[in-house]
Amino acid sequence: MRASHRQPGCRVRRRTARRSAPLTPMESHLHMWFRNLLVYRLTQDIPFDADTLEAALASKLARPCASQELATYGFVAPFGKGEDAPLVHVSGDFLLIGTRKEERILPGSVVRDALKDKVDEIENTQMRKVYKKERDQIKDEIVQAFLPRAFIRKSGTFAAIAPKQGLILVDSASAKKAEDLLSTLREAMGSLPVRPLSVKIAPTATLTDWLKNQSAAEGFFVLDECELRDTHEDGGVVRCKRQDLTSEEIQLHLSTGKQVTQLSLAWQDKLSFVLDDKLTIKRLRFEDVLQEQAEQDGGDDVLAQQDASFVLMMMTLVEFLPELFTALGGEEIPQGI
Repeated sequence: MRASHRQPGCRVRRRTARRSAPLTPMESHLHMWFRNLLVYRLTQDIPFDADTLEAALASKLARPCASQELATYGFVAPFGKGEDAPLVHVSGDFLLIGTRKEERILPGSVVRDALKDKVDEIENTQMRKVYKKERDQIKDEIVQAFLPRAFIRKSGTFAAIAPKQGLILVDSASAKKAEDLLSTLREAMGSLPVRPLSVKIAPTATLTDWLKNQSAAEGFFVLDECELRDTHEDGGVVRCKRQDLTSEEIQLHLSTGKQVTQLSLAWQDKLSFVLDDKLTIKRLRFEDVLQEQAEQDGGDDVLAQQDASFVLMMMTLVEFLPELFTALGGEEIPQGI
């Protein structure tokens, strides 16, 4: 059930059954719709020349883990496969890049058990105590012995660069994953003056006001999910899903001092998302009308489909994000920009 927080004359397009489930990772990658969003502001005007950037990324290519490596990280072609696929996809004013991480999964419990067995064996057969320095050395030897047999897990992260807007958008809800991508991009380029985008008013204060007043900023609509927290450290947490957020129960929690730290919202009839108190945009979902438009624009060709989805997504986001940050009190511009 959606809470009815709508401006006169505005409406939210209802989702059809055909797209009611979130996109799978495979489907999302195929059509290039970001599912999460961390927004970064470039603090200097950097010319992003596609050829120069392509050459820079080629110095940090993704590669498989060697037998004794725990992890590798580098750039991959965001679209297409093979040596000819570019590391930078350019479409209009936007650029898309992708990274891949490979890591060997070595459960800590396996290492601990093997270490205990080895230490017990030494102490029982040699009748002496194994101290920390020797224990650490044995542990290193066990890890090196196990590494070549460890499973390898692969994961990828995408980022879109909008030079005219001075933004880098990372498709992740994890600040750690975003920083891995940005720091590797910084190493490849030599410099990348960028910081997480921030707003003048604490997002918690704005989201709490929206729920208290049962009215969001123009163009935004409160949906049916929220997280409420007490302001003191050991306070309670209330999480609501598929709830009428206009209810007396929710208002009661707010009246006792709880604040909104996460809220599901829709914008116009184009997208829905969950926003948290750190400005992380999660479970971003573009409405059917946009996905259908991209399918029409892309035709039958897979790469054309991906490109059409990417362009339409970016055109929507560069319209949406300024409105969101204005609704949240305006962007806090760092000195020097």
